[in-house]
Amino acid sequence: MEGTIVKQISNLYTVDVDNTLYQCRARGKFYHDKLTPLVGDKVVIDSVNNYILEIKVRKNFLERPSIANIDTCAIITSTKKPNLDLNLLDRLLSLVIHNKIRPVICFTKIDLLKKEEKKELKTLIKYYQKLNIKVFTNKNLFKLTRDLKNQTVVLTGQTGAGKSTLLNRLNKNLSLETKEISKALGRGVHTTRHVELFKYKTSLIADTPGVSSLDLSKLTREEIRDTFPEFKVDCQYQDCMHLQEPNCMVIKLVKENKILESRYLNYKKFIEVKK
Repeated sequence: MEGTIVKQISNLYTVDVDNTLYQCRARGKFYHDKLTPLVGDKVVIDSVNNYILEIKVRKNFLERPSIANIDTCAIITSTKKPNLDLNLLDRLLSLVIHNKIRPVICFTKIDLLKKEEKKELKTLIKYYQKLNIKVFTNKNLFKLTRDLKNQTVVLTGQTGAGKSTLLNRLNKNLSLETKEISKALGRGVHTTRHVELFKYKTSLIADTPGVSSLDLSKLTREEIRDTFPEFKVDCQYQDCMHLQEPNCMVIKLVKENKILESRYLNYKKFIEVKK
């Protein structure tokens, strides 16, 4: 029988086969083949003995959060409590773009922003939109859900950004656990402890544990560079890394405020780790 893994807790996998759920374990051969089943995997199961027999070829996957066969990654980004973290946002964008997954940004808690901060956020939104990235806020959820129609979607972002709250608003029957932001730590408290796909109309949406840092170590310097679409300009050198090269067009555009300075500085931080 063929189905989709919709939930994983420890070594127990919930597989949906035509709306019937089976609790399965992975065969030992996957361990020897160094292959771990992921939520989102299309699998063949033995429904009598409750074992996953085969994992179908994946079109893509992420290691953190651990999920496969994603159409869109919605990066839920808090603007306050916890504060806006552009470094984390750009890290997530790099990983998602590298894995050929369509990124979408949703800024949350904008009602907590002061007037000047809202202006800065509008500038930020316009910039990311120029990169052909869809950007929404929690004030226009209808537009967001319409954009995610008929897709397998993973929600990710910093802890406490409001991923579970967003899912609860979309489907009031879920009643996912949410918590207040830790005042002592100034960031969110983990409420989601596993990856799970929920049905929402014609879509499958995954809530995932929040992330506070991400590792780009498996990407080469060139791969990181190529995840910044605004860097695809004509430089003097074809393999320009946009760091100190003479006549670099990217550096010129940063100085002219045509490339967002925070994006460029984050890029340099990501690259410096690779030295």
